Amino acid sequence: MTEITRVPLQPIAKGAVTKIWLGVAAIALAAGGVAYAALPPSPTVKTLTAGSGESPTMEDVVLINYKGMLENGTVFDQNKNYPNPVAQFVPGFSKALMKMQRGGKYEVEIPSELAYGATPPAGSPIPANADLKFEVELVDFRSLAEIQQQQRILQQLQQMQMQQGGVPGAPEAPGAIPGQP
Repeated sequence: MTEITRVPLQPIAKGAVTKIWLGVAAIALAAGGVAYAALPPSPTVKTLTAGSGESPTMEDVVLINYKGMLENGTVFDQNKNYPNPVAQFVPGFSKALMKMQRGGKYEVEIPSELAYGATPPAGSPIPANADLKFEVELVDFRSLAEIQQQQRILQQLQQMQMQQGGVPGAPEAPGAIPGQP
C-alpha cells in the first residue's frame, strides 16, 4: 500500500484575499497604462454634419471638399470635388476618411507623426513636425474596382462609336455631303 502524506491547509489571514485582488488590479492598471502609451497616435475626427451609409475603405476613391490648416489657422491647401484614392493620402487623413460617411462634414486633427512628420513636401508652407487640421466634406466614394469597370465600359463605347463612323453629333468634314461616306 502506498502512503499519502497529507499537508494541512493553513487558514488564510484576514484581509489577505483583498490584498491579493488589489495587487492584481494594480498590475492590470499598470499594464493597461503601458499598452495605452504604446498605442500609435490617431487622428481626431469631430462630426459637424452627420453623413449616412457606409464608410470608405483603403480600396476606395473618395470625392471630397477640404481645407487644410496649420494649428494657427493658416490655410495651406484647399480643394473642391477632389477625387483621390484613400490609400494615397497621408496615413492620418486616410484613417480619418475611413471614419466618415457620405454627405458628412467633419473637423479632423492629424498629429504630425501621421501627417508629414519631420519631412514636409518641398516648397510647402507646412513646417516640420506640424500637427494639421482639416475641414472635410465627404461628397461621395466608390470602390477602385467599380471605377475601373466604368472606365473600361466607357472605353468600349468610345471604340464602338469610332468604328461606326465617328462620334454622333460631331461636325462632318468640310465639303462632305451629310449622310454620305
